[in-house]
Amino acid sequence: MPASYAYLGPEGTFTEVALRTLPEAATRQLIPYVSVQSALDAVRTGEAEAAFVPIENSVEGGITTTLDELVAGSPLMIYREVLLSITFALLVRPGTTLSDIKTVSAHPAAQSQVRNWLRAHLPDADWESAASNADAARLVQEGRYDAAFAGEFAAARYGLEALETGIHDFPETAQTRFVLVGRPARPAAPTGADKTSVVLWQRDDHPGGLRDLLGEFATRGINLMLLQSRPTGAGIGNYCFCIDAEGHISDRRVAEALTGLKRICLEVRYLGSYPRADLTAAEVRPPRPGTSDEEFTSAADWVARCQDGRF
Repeated sequence: MPASYAYLGPEGTFTEVALRTLPEAATRQLIPYVSVQSALDAVRTGEAEAAFVPIENSVEGGITTTLDELVAGSPLMIYREVLLSITFALLVRPGTTLSDIKTVSAHPAAQSQVRNWLRAHLPDADWESAASNADAARLVQEGRYDAAFAGEFAAARYGLEALETGIHDFPETAQTRFVLVGRPARPAAPTGADKTSVVLWQRDDHPGGLRDLLGEFATRGINLMLLQSRPTGAGIGNYCFCIDAEGHISDRRVAEALTGLKRICLEVRYLGSYPRADLTAAEVRPPRPGTSDEEFTSAADWVARCQDGRF
């Protein structure tokens, strides 16, 4: 039996569509799970080699369910990311009209992406959240709800029809980012277009605490691509910070930033360095002056010469 990848199911989710864009997916058994938590737990327990889950969308930002699961529990690591443009269809049982729809369902992340459309076309419909958009389609098939927002491709799978298509409040820019998550191991070699993800916990609450953390990146010319606070569960006002930064842990500037963060933080959780899905190496901006690997090496050599009296 081939190794398996878990993913947020059931069949017919955007997650499944994005997963199938990975070449290695063709050689794995793809197993749907009912939630992000259960998919990631399958990796932690060894049931699956890796899990593929959504982590960010261009409308709402970070997907808190996934971020919280990566923050808590035994460590996991991100190995790949995929960007998928998202557009929704309104799926209904055959014969249903707009005037028949009293309840609609989808994953909570979808609500913010179709809010304006709902207000314009179904202002009196009640929203009910589902574990995934495909699960919402399944519940419509079973008669639990009248309509679901999901991918048009899910209609045939659940015996539904697309009453409306091309639904999205931000049709030109709507994307969701998905990540392939596995157990910790040596990160892949740098590609020249990479991203490093970490979670940071402050040692104590003090004025300028967040500035101190961000300064470790800023002084080394590292651009941040995601910064989101998440509650630690230790009470109001206690947060950790989920960060995506440009670069790879093997880059001197990134390694030194992580060294500095490890020194000043209560805890640092490394979530991996992996290829970016939005840019190629040729499209990545060069490091800011003074932050290239060569310049870090030259500076370190100069300090060594000074220590030896050879300056």
